[in-house]
Amino acid sequence: MLLTPLALLASRLASAAAARPTRAESKMVLCLHTNTSAAAGYRGALEGWAKAGIKYVEINAALVDEFIKTDTLDAARRILADNGLTCVHGAIGVGGLLEPNPKRAGAIENLKRRLDLFKALGAKKVYTTTGGTTKLTIADYPVIAENMRGVGEVAKTFDMIVSVEFVRSSPYMSTLLTALKVTREAAHPNFGVLFDFYHFWSGLNKFEDMDQIRPGEINHVHFQDVPDRPRELLDNNSRYIPGDGVSPIGPMLRKLAEKGYAGPLSVELFLPKFRDANPYELAREIRQKCEAVMAEAGVL
Repeated sequence: MLLTPLALLASRLASAAAARPTRAESKMVLCLHTNTSAAAGYRGALEGWAKAGIKYVEINAALVDEFIKTDTLDAARRILADNGLTCVHGAIGVGGLLEPNPKRAGAIENLKRRLDLFKALGAKKVYTTTGGTTKLTIADYPVIAENMRGVGEVAKTFDMIVSVEFVRSSPYMSTLLTALKVTREAAHPNFGVLFDFYHFWSGLNKFEDMDQIRPGEINHVHFQDVPDRPRELLDNNSRYIPGDGVSPIGPMLRKLAEKGYAGPLSVELFLPKFRDANPYELAREIRQKCEAVMAEAGVL
């Protein structure tokens, strides 16, 4: 009888430990988005980052388009390979894929070309956004879900996954909960959600919304911080290096890990001082700061 309370306590501790994500389950890797060093161009950004020890990159299709105006896609692939870089995600830059619009057929053809491009670069995942200016009605959301299924079917033929990035300024999908709701209605294995730290923390979301994430729903993560100023004054230029702002970076990382996310944390910045900086020096600073907050959160 004296041992019973100890045995009960041991059992409870074991159950609690089993419920927590292990280090392997929560492992994430640092990644850089080419929007961060856009001024350096495709070659300049990637070669500079590689010298700073970056291994994983996310590429904007527009930067590749600019590169192959004077070079080749094979050369773009060689830059990745020669510098030990892996393209883990791609920004397709194709609008009109999700919301009802008369030009969607053309958007689907553009999507196919982009999927071809990123497949050639070795990527398995890409994303689209919910930009636009048209205010939709509640009757339009089943159409959006159906369009998500259509995009998922196209991605399936390329053995790829497309995710949607909810954008804080979007007139129809600016929050995590809306993105989760509609992608669940779409219910396609090749279509999911991209979680962006900036769009989440600067927009109409609250931390508790992350509790609604189900394992496997987040396919990719954009990683940024925001300054201490009214959210109404934040914009794309308000994206800071993680750890330099006021976002609850650690708790958000731990919540993503708890929800089963294990993958790239892609730093995407737009402020001119980042965009125009020396890619090597910038990548060194980003790596030092991000790996510190990742280690503190237990996800490195």
